[in-house]
Amino acid sequence: MDLNALVLCTDDKIIRVLRRVLSDLEVGIETCTDADSAVRRLTRARFEAVVVDCADEDVAVKVLSSVRSAPCNKRAIAVAMIDGQTAVRSAFAMGAHFVLYKPVNFERARSSFRAARALMKCERRRNVRVPVEFPVTLFAGADQQRITTLDISEGGMAVRVPRYIPRSRGVRIRFTLPDVDYAVECAAEVAWKNPGSNTGVRFLELSREHRQQLKTWLARHSPEIEPDDPPLSCKLTDVSAAACYLETSAPFPKRTRVVLTMLTGSVRIPVEGVVRVMHPEVGMGVEFTQNADEPRAQAAKFFQATKAGTSLEFTVLPESMDDEDILGAAIEPPSGIEDPLLKLFRRSADFTTESFREELRVQRRSGSAGKAISAKV
Repeated sequence: MDLNALVLCTDDKIIRVLRRVLSDLEVGIETCTDADSAVRRLTRARFEAVVVDCADEDVAVKVLSSVRSAPCNKRAIAVAMIDGQTAVRSAFAMGAHFVLYKPVNFERARSSFRAARALMKCERRRNVRVPVEFPVTLFAGADQQRITTLDISEGGMAVRVPRYIPRSRGVRIRFTLPDVDYAVECAAEVAWKNPGSNTGVRFLELSREHRQQLKTWLARHSPEIEPDDPPLSCKLTDVSAAACYLETSAPFPKRTRVVLTMLTGSVRIPVEGVVRVMHPEVGMGVEFTQNADEPRAQAAKFFQATKAGTSLEFTVLPESMDDEDILGAAIEPPSGIEDPLLKLFRRSADFTTESFREELRVQRRSGSAGKAISAKV
């Protein structure tokens, strides 16, 4: 699976650094020096990442908006190169997922692009569809249909549906993956429908176990899918029953679904979450997204283990980027208990990076968001 990045920049020194970094990470690079040529390339070829020098904000806005409007690149990871921290909010408002501060040096760029490449792989994998036909049972209220797949991906499947289903109507699907005798059942929604009977179904609330089984099956049946990058080490500094803050030089963008894993001796405790706060080169705030009883118990186990004071190691791995805000899917704090850490995440737009970190320290000293965690990195 070849990963490719389009770079819009006129600074030869920066381009040389990016060529070296991306080459080391096995990412191909194509360069443009003006917005018009970059926009043309975005309409004609697929790129897993688009890197834009934001020295001219109008040019940056034009190119980054073209990324989202180009059908083949709307899920590309956008990286904005900016002059200082005062431009961070502007870069994210333009649609950037990552920012790279100038002057761009090898170590700083490599750290950022390691995280970016992990997401590039995730998004590329989500686009891979394996043509296959097998039966699926679709439930829409009292209506039950036996349908047949046309293809399947990590996020959904194309199917033949003999009877019309409104796009606004929620459905459930049940199927068994061929050759493995593994049954999957989950909520779903109609994502698209063509004039015939072919319909796109998007998976919703797919459990981690089902996702992993599906990923394994897809990897065996598609030569395009490469293994995930190794998880990134991080330092967990603050934790509550509903959220945590991780210090890392390569944080993931807001709305990234991640798996945070705690290692203590031979015990591994994974917990799923979604990034709610991202401070470039500093860290990220993760809200736990566990709803079912078993995952909820896993989140509680994770929280209790961090309070034990033993030596712990933490790693974080991205799962995907969410298109929409999924606050409604997040775990609710225990009844009657207000979670100060989660409340701080939801007020993050009111703070600069440093003032946010100071507020974390205040909460930590007061004990309202849990003590700092002793961890190896």
